[in-house]
Amino acid sequence: MTILLDPTSERVPAERVRAERLPTLVGQTVGLLDIAKMRGDLFLDQLETRLAGEGAKVIRYKKPTFTKPAPIDLRHEIAEQCDAVVEALAD
Repeated sequence: MTILLDPTSERVPAERVRAERLPTLVGQTVGLLDIAKMRGDLFLDQLETRLAGEGAKVIRYKKPTFTKPAPIDLRHEIAEQCDAVVEALAD
């Protein structure tokens, strides 16, 4: 069993259903979202190399600032273009 901890200060954490894994990365488009924190791009550089090696097409995105949620237009763009997304957190 995997336990995921929510780093927010919510008193009652929201229950979320985990998305199903892609059966394969070959031919899939994976978005990498840089939240604009220091060194997050270094993590994503390494991840991009690994994903491409597994046959995934990788598209990079970046939020304008880490202090606010991603703009709605950016979220829609990612949802339309990608089969999966990884958000880089550098804390």
